[in-house]
Amino acid sequence: MKVIGVGFGRSGTMSIKQAIEDLGAGPCFHMIDLIRNSDKVPAWHDAAVKGNVDFDAMFAGYDATIDWPGCTFWRELMEAYPDAPVLFNYRDFDGWYRSMTNTVWALRQAAQKGELKPDASRPQPSPELWQVIGTLIWERDLEGKFDDEAAARKIYEGRIETIRSEVPADRLTEFELGSAGWPEICGMLGVEEPDHEFPHLHETNEFRAEFGLPPLTTA
Repeated sequence: MKVIGVGFGRSGTMSIKQAIEDLGAGPCFHMIDLIRNSDKVPAWHDAAVKGNVDFDAMFAGYDATIDWPGCTFWRELMEAYPDAPVLFNYRDFDGWYRSMTNTVWALRQAAQKGELKPDASRPQPSPELWQVIGTLIWERDLEGKFDDEAAARKIYEGRIETIRSEVPADRLTEFELGSAGWPEICGMLGVEEPDHEFPHLHETNEFRAEFGLPPLTTA
């Protein structure tokens, strides 16, 4: 494992995934890979629902991880791969909560209401995948409290404090969305910065379009 991403989703994770892969440190596992590759779901379902954690199976074919579902297992990953650098991606709470509400939470609500229209060109999460997402994101990391903004803020800010206190400083690289880019990632990996702009991917309406949600006029 070349990179262990420990920050929540909707904190620049798709851009970071692309950056890591551009620098040759990937493939980098991201929730989108679990959605697009149904063969990966059984190992993650076993870990999330049954407690049978097998990182060799869960990350087979990948050399790095960012975003959910990997970040839920950040402590275990740090122990399993003691030489891997830790990347902590984050953003201000208000921006994160707004983005989550308009994307991942909106998708969950639409699915529960049966409002997602089938599309042959779009992968539909299986019941097992929905269980993985529900268990790891909404129950474990967000403690079933996402719809309570004050409680979600406490959880989010507590996560920041916990990571900073538990991850050794010489192993930790912080990446604050909006102010970080190639210097942080390249410094962590010990490689030269490329001559193209840092990726900027998966904004709110791009996410919503990918999963069949209507666009927002102000994302």
